[in-house]
Amino acid sequence: MAMVLETAKPAPPRPAPRQRKRPDRNRLRPLTMAFVVLVMLGSLVPFYWLINTSLKTGADLSSGSLYPTDPSLQNYLDVIHNGNFLTALGNSVLVGVITTGLALLLASFAAYALARLKLSRKGLILGLVLSVTTFPVIAIAAPMFKIWSDIGLYDTLPGLIIPKLTFALPMAIFVLTSFFREIPFELEESALIDGATPFQAFRKIILPLAVPGLATTAILVFISVWNEFLLAVTLTSTPAARTVPVAIAFFAGTNEFEQPIGTISAASVLVTIPLLVVVLIFQKRIVAGLTAGAIKG
Repeated sequence: MAMVLETAKPAPPRPAPRQRKRPDRNRLRPLTMAFVVLVMLGSLVPFYWLINTSLKTGADLSSGSLYPTDPSLQNYLDVIHNGNFLTALGNSVLVGVITTGLALLLASFAAYALARLKLSRKGLILGLVLSVTTFPVIAIAAPMFKIWSDIGLYDTLPGLIIPKLTFALPMAIFVLTSFFREIPFELEESALIDGATPFQAFRKIILPLAVPGLATTAILVFISVWNEFLLAVTLTSTPAARTVPVAIAFFAGTNEFEQPIGTISAASVLVTIPLLVVVLIFQKRIVAGLTAGAIKG
C-alpha cells in the first residue's frame, strides 16, 4: 500500500518589527543653534548695556539710547583715580587669594579622606558638608556682626576671610573628592610598597595628579569669594576693609544731586572683565571639575 508523505509547510515569515523613527539630527540642528544664540544674546545684553552706560556722561546718561552718542572714558578715569576703589580692589585680591589658598589646603585633606579612607556613611558626611551651602547667609549676618564686634574682628580683613572660607570649603571639598576618586589607587599603593609614608604618597603622587582639579577648585572658589556682597557689607564699615562689590555700592557723585550711574557702570566693567577672561580661558576645566566622577565607564 502506497503511503503518501506530506511535507511540512514552512511557517510564514514574521513581519519585521517596526523601527521607531529617530528624529533627524540635521533638522534639529538649526533649532538648537537658534536656541543657543538666543540664550547667548540674553546673557550678553546686560553686559553690553553696562558698557554702553559706562561710556556715557552728563545728559547722555538719561537718554536711554542703544549706543553712546558722545562716548567718553571719563567715568573710567574717575574710577581709576578713586583711592577708595583701588584700596577695595587690593582688599578683594588679598581676601580672595588667602581664602582660596586656605580652602585648597583644608579641602584637599578632607576630600582625600572622603575619597580614600574606609569611612562609614561617606555619602552622609559629604551631604552634611554640602548642606552648609544651602544655609542662608542673611540668617547669620546679624549674629556675626555682634560676635565680630565683641571680639575685635569687625571691619578687618581676617573678619572677612573666616566667614567666606566657611562657605567656600563645602564646594571645594565636593569638587576635589570627585577628582581624588578618579585617581587609580594602585599608584598610591605602589608608592606605599616602595616605602613612602601615607603623607608622602599624598604629597608626591596624589596632589601632582590632581593639579587639574586643584586649578578648577581655585577658580570656582576665587570667583565666589570675589563676588560675595552680603557678608562684606555687613562686617565692614570703612573703606580700609571694604571689598570691591561694597565699594561700588558706596560710590557717590560729585554732588548730592548727581547719580553716579556712569562711574558705577565703569567700575563694574573693570571688575567683571578679569573674571570673564578667566572663565573663558578655563571654561573646559571648570566644566570638567563640576562633572568629574559623574559618569562611570
